This record gives sequence, structure tokens and C-alpha cells, in this order.
Amino acid sequence: MRYAAVRVALCQITATADPAHNLSQVRAAVRDAAARGARIVVFPEATMARFGTVLAAVAEPLDGPWARALAGIADDHAVLIAVGMFTPAGDRVRNTVLLTGLGHHLGYHKIHLYDAFGYRESDTVAAGADCVTVTVDGLVFGVATCYDVRFPALFQRLAELGASAILLPTSWGAGKGKAQQWETLVRARALDSGCWVLGCDQANPRFTAVPVDPSAPTGIGRSLVADPFGRVCDRLGAGSGMLVVEIDSATADRARAATGVLANRAVAMG
Repeated sequence: MRYAAVRVALCQITATADPAHNLSQVRAAVRDAAARGARIVVFPEATMARFGTVLAAVAEPLDGPWARALAGIADDHAVLIAVGMFTPAGDRVRNTVLLTGLGHHLGYHKIHLYDAFGYRESDTVAAGADCVTVTVDGLVFGVATCYDVRFPALFQRLAELGASAILLPTSWGAGKGKAQQWETLVRARALDSGCWVLGCDQANPRFTAVPVDPSAPTGIGRSLVADPFGRVCDRLGAGSGMLVVEIDSATADRARAATGVLANRAVAMG
């Protein structure tokens, strides 16, 4: 059997309230990631504009100017970009991961909204309903966003749809124990699904000197990659940075054969 391998860059930035400024950050990071051989370049949730911004004022459709600019950047560097943005949804918005480049241009709308720890994302954001996968160089990638990581069924469903890896753009809320929860959940979802899980968080604004709304989830940094056995392969600290890793489908197959998690789950659930 021929196994696929893909190099992925996680770009840990702090988004501002200005989509144009954030686009310039993305452009520079994609250039650097492509120079390091990345085929997929991942940015955090809410890269278009940080939480605490009036999201309806910045939301654009997937064929709008912000997303079209990203498509041009992806084409210029022959990469797939995965980046958090907001798209219109009536009187609210959708929290969307744009996937553009290498023949793709589509969005994943966050399914599980962050109504937790005193925050109510659903007040301004409408939930999505559909799982999304994309294939790059023969390897299937699923997509999830931030709070989705607390729900194992989504990750197992993406594995059932053929994913060997799951891209996880995030803007993780700070608080007591939240950093430990973040790592635990990423590693657990990798084990649950037998997938690589690539968690790309916003950099901690305390380390990047970007003004933010302290009541909003604006990131803690600590982006990390867990392999399908739940082992942390690499990670970043709290500040800005880039993490480049090579992932493969063979490790996912080995993990699933060893743990039996997907096969035994199917038997147990009939």
C-alpha cells in the first residue's frame, strides 16, 4: 500500500480587529511557510478579526474580497490555506474555516458553539451542521474548530469519512486549568479517532502586545500536534511562532490497528 505524507505549517498569530491588517499577517506567514516546504498552512480561528470585535460588521461570504484575497495568496504559493473567518448568517454570522488553494475553495462552519465558561458564542454566531474534509496529495484532512475539540463523536465521524488528520484552528479562552485542558483534549481526540490532530491557536496577546477584549476568548498560544497514538510531536510556546511538521497516513493506520477504537466502536454501536 502507498502511504501519503504532507508537510503542514501551523501559524500562531494574534489577530487584531482589522481584517486588512490580519490579511497582511497571513500573506507574510504563508510566504515563510511555503519557503519551508509546507503544502498546507493553518491559521487560528478568528484570524479575520479577533473575538470581541463586532463580527457582523466584518463578516463576508466565501466569494467576498477577503476570501478571494486568500485564494490568490494560496495560488501564488501553491498551498492550501486553512484560516478562521466569519461569514454572514442572517442576523448572526457563522464561525467559518476557509479552505482555499490546490483546487479547493470551501468553508467549514463550526458545529459546537462556545457557550461555556461564562461566554455565549451563540448570541452572535449560528452553528453549522456539516462535516468537511479535503484531500491534499492523497491524504484526507478533516476540519474542526476550537470548542469542537470537546466532542469526540465529531472527530470519529471525520475518521469514518476517511480523514487521517484533522486541522483544528482555535482561539482558546484563557483561565485556570485551560492550558492543561487544551493539551489533554487535543491528545485525547487524536486517540479517539486515530488521527493526527493539528491544533493551531491564537498567540497569547499578553506576549504580542495586541489590545484585546479580556472577556473574549483570544488565545493562549501553545499550538501543538498530536499523532494518532496521542503523543505530542511538537508544540509552540505562548507567543507568535510557526510550527512545521510532516504527517502521514501510515501512522494513522497503525494506531487504528493497535487501539481498535474505530472498529470496536462500530461493533458496540451496531
